[in-house]
Amino acid sequence: MISRPRGTRDFTPEEMRRRRWLESRMREVFESYGYEEIATPTFEHLDLFTLKSGEGVIDETYAFEDKSGRKLALRPELTAPVMRFYVERFQMETKPLKFYYFGNCFRYDRPQKGRYREFWQFGCEMIGSDRPEAIAELISTAYSVLRQSGLKSIVVRVGNLDILRRFLDGIGARDAEIMRLIDKKEFGELERRMGEEEYGKFMDFIASNNLDAIEFEEAERMREIVSYLEDFGVPYSIDLSIARGLDYYVGVVFEMDAPRLGAEKQLCGGGEYNIVPLLGGRKIPTSGFAIGFDRTLLALEMEGFDFSEERRRVYVAYMEGMLREAIKVARKLRGEGIITEMDIMGRSIRKSLDYANKKGIKNVVIVAPDEWKEGKIVLKNMETGEQENVSIEEVMEKI
Repeated sequence: MISRPRGTRDFTPEEMRRRRWLESRMREVFESYGYEEIATPTFEHLDLFTLKSGEGVIDETYAFEDKSGRKLALRPELTAPVMRFYVERFQMETKPLKFYYFGNCFRYDRPQKGRYREFWQFGCEMIGSDRPEAIAELISTAYSVLRQSGLKSIVVRVGNLDILRRFLDGIGARDAEIMRLIDKKEFGELERRMGEEEYGKFMDFIASNNLDAIEFEEAERMREIVSYLEDFGVPYSIDLSIARGLDYYVGVVFEMDAPRLGAEKQLCGGGEYNIVPLLGGRKIPTSGFAIGFDRTLLALEMEGFDFSEERRRVYVAYMEGMLREAIKVARKLRGEGIITEMDIMGRSIRKSLDYANKKGIKNVVIVAPDEWKEGKIVLKNMETGEQENVSIEEVMEKI
């Protein structure tokens, strides 16, 4: 027997219903903020990812050579492909540009709860504005996508890499490894590398989270951004320890957590960044975020979210000799947007009712000769056991 590869998943019909429901809801919220959907290839040139993250990223990437010797990679994330697409196609378009996307990504990582080698991301990029209100709206978009998807418990943390880097420069403790350790919250190793005195200053700095006490000029812009967050109705806390780990991030950064997920609680991360010049484009303000679709779904399940099917659903059964009439009924119901499953196994009425009950279908239509002569069909409620003779039009009203 051949099993699925490690770190991947198969999805049952019930799981796919939940995934499609959440996908549809998230799309609605992105579009309510004026974002438009785009899509990019599942694989790209490997250079696209090493250019901004260094050769070290290859260890976590599904990289390969094609038959012509070109070095390619399954996309480990979607920001770089979208920015590549922007540089090739959209640089001359009217700004701001607001793109959103949904797709699967691949990372050769150790599988664990909520983390897989194939995973799905929703995300967006805003190109052309770094005004305080624009960044506040970006954060509001991320919060609204999660909140309006049904999540009740969301922690929003907002930081600023310009402020963090200025502080680290001031105590002589800034380098790429220190930023990585801050991003990973590896404080024991961070203390060893910084030294006790500088580490103490750093911990005091991130513990205060007081923008009013920071004299850097970046703090004034940060104060304006978070004041707009209050206008957008986004609850937040200041967290100056957010590092995001990658050098191309600049300015405001943010993360959003679902506390119920424990150690793997982060659902969303993003902020301002500077990638376009690396890809040969003209420098322009860019910002965005990515939402872990799989973790969001897991968080909803842990909160006990009700994913019950909102769309109407019917099963059509029929007595012997009434197949063609049943087809007409099913066709009519489907034409009205009703999810309609019809018996295609030649079952008896009793066995059809058993099948509908096992599938959790509440409404069953029975096509029988006597009722059909009168222009009626039988509508049976599987929850109450009640049934009545109605017209097709009445079926649509009653369910």
